Parts: sequence; C-alpha cells; structure tokens
Amino acid sequence: MIPTVVWGTGNVGRAAIRAVEAHPALELVSVLVHDPAKVGRDAAELACLGYELGVVATDDVSAVLGAGPRAVVYAASGDVRPDEALADVTRAVRAGAVVVTPALYPLYDRLGAPPEFRDPVLAAVADGGGSLFVSGVDPGWANDVLPLLISGLGTTVDVIRCQEIFDYSTYEQEESVRHLVGMGQPMEYEPLMLAPSVPSMVWGGQIRLMARALGVELDDIRETMDRRALDATVSTLTMGTFEAGTQGAVRFEVQGVVAGEPRIVIEHVTRIHPSCAPDWPVPPGGGDGAHRVIVEGRPRIEVTVEATDEGENRSAGGNATAVGRLVNAIDWLAAADPGLYDALDVPLRPAVGRLGRKQS
Repeated sequence: MIPTVVWGTGNVGRAAIRAVEAHPALELVSVLVHDPAKVGRDAAELACLGYELGVVATDDVSAVLGAGPRAVVYAASGDVRPDEALADVTRAVRAGAVVVTPALYPLYDRLGAPPEFRDPVLAAVADGGGSLFVSGVDPGWANDVLPLLISGLGTTVDVIRCQEIFDYSTYEQEESVRHLVGMGQPMEYEPLMLAPSVPSMVWGGQIRLMARALGVELDDIRETMDRRALDATVSTLTMGTFEAGTQGAVRFEVQGVVAGEPRIVIEHVTRIHPSCAPDWPVPPGGGDGAHRVIVEGRPRIEVTVEATDEGENRSAGGNATAVGRLVNAIDWLAAADPGLYDALDVPLRPAVGRLGRKQS
C-alpha cells in the first residue's frame, strides 16, 4: 500500500479523498486543510462518503510531510496563487513524495514549461527524490490522451478540435465564475482568464503536447475570443441572479497553427444560462456540459464524454475524472524514476483491481 496524502478538500479534494480510498494500491494517511473549521473533522465527512475513515484533517504541513508519505494529491487551487502552489508542490517533492496535481498550468507540458516553474521542480526532484505529474480534465485528458487516441483511428487527419461546452452555473466556485471568467459583470469588465495571452498560457501546453505526439511543427499558437451579453435577467439555482446586459457567455479558441492553418484547436463554449448565445455549440445530448473531440478527416470522428457526480452534477463529474487521471497514476509514478512527467509519459491504464469494487 502506498501511503497517500490529500492536500485540500474543495471541489477537487473531495473527489481525491474518494478516489484514494477506492484505489486498491493506496492508503489515505493524512488530509491537509487550510480552513480552521475543517481541522479535526474526519476525511470521510469532508468527502461526503457517509461513513468514517478514521483520518482527521490537519493544517500541520510540516508534520504531515515530515512523516514521509510516498504520495501527495495536491488539490489546492493554483488559479490565483500560482507561486504559493508551486512552493507547496516543490516542498512535497523535496520531501520525497510522488505529487500529482491539476493546479500548475505551466507544467502540463514539461518540455515547454517556463524555467521559473520547471527549474524549482527539477531542483526539488534532485534534492529529495520525489516526482511531479500535472494533469486534469481540460486542460488535461480531454485535450491530450483522448484526442491523440481518437486520431489514431483515422486514415487522414485534417483538424483536431477539442471542445468543452459547459453551463458554469453548475460550478461551485462563484468567485471564479463571476470574477476570473466575468460572468454577470459589465461587458467592459476585463476578466483575468480572458485577458490576451492567458488562454494560451493555460491551454498552450496542451497544444504543444498534441503537436509533439503527432510529430508536427507549430508555426504559432493563436487565440480567438467572443463574449455575449444576456438578453434578459436570469436566475440560477446555485449562483443567484445575473442581470440583463452583463456577460452571459464566452467562446474562445486556442489554435495550434501548422503550415499556416489552425490544425489543433481547443475551444471553450461557456454559458451562465442556456438562453445566452443559443447559436453557439451545445452539448450533443443536452444537459449542462460535455467534453467533445472532433477529428476532421477521413473518416470524420466525433466522441463526446459526459460525466456526473455528487447528485448528477456535471462539473463535479468533470472534477472526478481529473482526479481519476491523477490518482490512478500514483502507483505507476511510485514505481518509476524520480522526475517531472507529463501526459505523454504517464499511461492511462485500465481500472485494474477496481471493477465492481466498492468503497469500504
């Protein structure tokens, strides 16, 4: 059994506790929290498991890492605190742990990562003998391993398009939805996530990963951006009211340009209510959200993935698949050499030992 820590118990951390508890090769030994109100609570309660695990949450990072865990699932956010997240992760790697996380966008592509992110990780690996694998859903498996797998079914491939189409009112981070993405803000408001170059910073690594795997040279990575205002005031179950005239939908693309043409495209279509931008793509089966890969070529191939969790919530389902990709890689990473890994290094494997297995 691989002693494993879950660091953070928000949207991703809840799913991580459940995933570690369910994995036959992993043992949950500690849960780290930032909120004092969570200290001393059983991990199962924080993860909504309905029974006790006997592992209580703590905020003592030094004690947890000092105990020498073999693995750490770093589930704290890095969206608005990348420097702090990098410091936390390198601390765990330096302690000798295999670390998996979705939090550090610049490290999704290890070869193209900026030195200010890559070099501290490599130094921590050299000092402590730990490892790091950064992945998720989007960015993550929805625009690396899945499209690459599907591309191998084609005779000719002209364009690979990865889409995330989501109703963000189902996302349980209102601060991010309203301020980072700008939903419900005046149209002159400039959301951080939509600022020029930020989409390329977040998803450019996925474009480079796919290009590397496909054996093509990128001329450039470009962005397109479109925003729509709400025609009428709408009310949502989870986030309250969004006023008419404020931002209600966003559509952007990050394009990998090959020989002058956009050939590898990551597209996001995000709404706060289905009434906004009805002419834009919608989930193929309806509902609140989906990830879709379209391979234009011969044959034309289209694959849609829909995941639900925590009461049929598709945002929670997406989080759970991101966690699954990471947690299910821990035993492979524990057997591999210390290092910095990305999605082209770490295989996506069958659920060995987990078919029909229920959590205790």
